[in-house]
Amino acid sequence: MRWIDRLPLLWLLAIAVYLGGAPFVPEPHLVEKWRMLIQGSLSKPIDVFDFFLHTSPLVLLAIRLWRDAKRRGQGAHSD
Repeated sequence: MRWIDRLPLLWLLAIAVYLGGAPFVPEPHLVEKWRMLIQGSLSKPIDVFDFFLHTSPLVLLAIRLWRDAKRRGQGAHSD
């Protein structure tokens, strides 16, 4: 998991925001794919690929922020 720690946070944030919202009009793919998943209509391979493509940067960002917070918490307790 150390490779996630080496990803520049600013770049990871920018990619997560961009892919989370793209295309912005008429509706972000991420919103559309989550709706399809909830409705049970996420069945075509291209839709599944799109779901993972647009969700993966957000998952990586969440993991990175969680690991950073955990590391900061450990540093505060070691004093």
